[in-house]
Amino acid sequence: MTLSELFPDEDYRFQIKFERALPGDFFAPTDRHNELIAERQRWLERARPRHAAALPGSGPLIDETIELGLEWKTLPPDGLRAAATMDDPLSACVVLGTKWEPDFLLLNVDAADSVRLVAAAVCFPSSWALEEKIGHPVEIIHGVVPGLNRTIGAQIQTFLTKLKPGVAWLRSNWGLSRSPELNQHPARGLPRLDQTVQLEEVWLRVEEQAIVALPRTSGLLFGIRIVTYPLAEIAKSGVGPRLARALRTMPDALCTYKGLGFARNRLVACLEL
Repeated sequence: MTLSELFPDEDYRFQIKFERALPGDFFAPTDRHNELIAERQRWLERARPRHAAALPGSGPLIDETIELGLEWKTLPPDGLRAAATMDDPLSACVVLGTKWEPDFLLLNVDAADSVRLVAAAVCFPSSWALEEKIGHPVEIIHGVVPGLNRTIGAQIQTFLTKLKPGVAWLRSNWGLSRSPELNQHPARGLPRLDQTVQLEEVWLRVEEQAIVALPRTSGLLFGIRIVTYPLAEIAKSGVGPRLARALRTMPDALCTYKGLGFARNRLVACLEL
């Protein structure tokens, strides 16, 4: 999704908008592969409990994900086939987390269509903590986002439980940060946005997301790539006024949740210059 598509010339609103793609295209290595993998390995070694989790019984979903990654040719075969046979789901999850560039989350869909997070390797979170989300159903995970469940929660649930294998469904989400760091786990205490912020110290942080249905286990694979843009460059483009409009019309509670409450007026004024 382009930035113009991410920021339509309209007031802010929640929306479900997906594009179709091949799963292998989303999870394939990029020209930043070595850099990203090195950083992922570093965080999984330094702070594994923050960045990887796997509940008992999640092994089949992890195994199937590894098998699909090998089938899509997005994973190196060395060490992955062994990981897919591990008795320890967490160890297999960590191995996969050091081979793929995107973060990934695995969700189980039970007979009652409850969608629950059961395993993940998330090295580059956008100010949220995996250890607080693991084991919870999607509606609880989304419940902290003001207004989301009320407006599109039912649509999300229906969409997730009706997905068919073989396709990656892509969407994008965005936020603003005072740091270009990929890993923005809350425990790191990175600088926050406030009324003193300058455009030169703000980054647009885009989450490129992909959802893939797993054919054998009927679970879901959720991938996240992070792309950052200096806000000073956005301000010089045609997207600047659209972003300003989105910020200006965002509900107050959501603006506060996104960490923008103290900086919103300042950022809108700078973007509209």
